[in-house]
Amino acid sequence: MAEKGELEKMLILAFSDSQKAESGGKKEADDFVEALINPETYTLNYKLKFSDSGQGQGSSGKQLKYEYTEPEEISFEFLFDNTGIIDGKPRDSIADDLKKFRQVLLEYKGDAHEPRHFKLVWGKNSIFKGRVTDASFTYKLFKPDGTPIRASAKVTFKSSIEEQKRAAKEDKKSSDLTHIRNVKAGDTLPLMCYMIYGDPKYYFAVAVANNLSNFRSLLPGTDIVFPPLEKVNNVK
Repeated sequence: MAEKGELEKMLILAFSDSQKAESGGKKEADDFVEALINPETYTLNYKLKFSDSGQGQGSSGKQLKYEYTEPEEISFEFLFDNTGIIDGKPRDSIADDLKKFRQVLLEYKGDAHEPRHFKLVWGKNSIFKGRVTDASFTYKLFKPDGTPIRASAKVTFKSSIEEQKRAAKEDKKSSDLTHIRNVKAGDTLPLMCYMIYGDPKYYFAVAVANNLSNFRSLLPGTDIVFPPLEKVNNVK
């Protein structure tokens, strides 16, 4: 633990599998990289995936239908500098530091048959868990003979929540969520209720929720809202 007032460096902890990355710390990590200086900024990206669901009834434009949320991404720059200006330890080149960085973050591990899983830790805070998806290196300062002595690496990590956890988190089929379905030829309200709730008996409650006067004849292309199961259970 750092002394009071001591600057704590960002750590990239490397693990052989996602379970270890979920609960492990520096002692449990297979390897790690420590920042020479902490990043000035880092960027978190969130992306939602939609598809065209066609033109809604009474609408002049196409509607977007939610499909899923992509895993979050984080990106930042990692500095390498062997001039000694930052840490007071000038060295011949940054070759060894870059080699170590690439080995930890990018190297294919034969026993696991994949690169490692990572946890980004800053002080007491775990700020991200994921896999490296992109790394680019920019060389910025050279000795007269062309030997690089300063460089930066821009690294992007993508969240590696296990699919089971991600599915549970989104749970698009859960009857506890509101769903919107587009009617296709041959669809009936009892059948759609069976697909959403696992029971066709909720068709009347869904018809009420959608102000359907004739639920026996659904118009293809119409969007039907299926409320959470708790709400349809309360409809008499």
